[in-house]
Amino acid sequence: MRGWLRREYGVPQNSQWAIADAAAREAGWVPPTVAEYLDRQYAGPKAALRPIYDALAAAIERLGDDVSIEGRGSYTPFVRGRQFAAIGAATRDRVDLGLRFTDPPVSVRLQPGGGPGQATHKVSLRSVPEVDAEVEDLLRVAYEQNA
Repeated sequence: MRGWLRREYGVPQNSQWAIADAAAREAGWVPPTVAEYLDRQYAGPKAALRPIYDALAAAIERLGDDVSIEGRGSYTPFVRGRQFAAIGAATRDRVDLGLRFTDPPVSVRLQPGGGPGQATHKVSLRSVPEVDAEVEDLLRVAYEQNA
């Protein structure tokens, strides 16, 4: 539907999403919950990555009560004013933490671009112990820069 709206009527992207969502809901579609999105993202061969997601989500939730979590098909965005972090199961053995910075801090673990969502940078993680103080500091900076 979105492609048709764009091709036939030149409808901008955000309006495409709004129209498609309204039409689907009118037809009886109920959007998945965040928990349902997460269960789909971390199923099958990516199930072993769920503890990494859980550790990152817990660190993000400790940043403040003003963080909201949204559901998406392939990643999970975290929003405070605007999206500041996103977590996605990139491969069968790696989770990417996308971070949005206006002024990125210096960190050897921080890679430019390529993260999920609206990330300006990413950190790739393969185990729960990698969700350490440095990652928590990077999350805090992204959180503070996206109020």
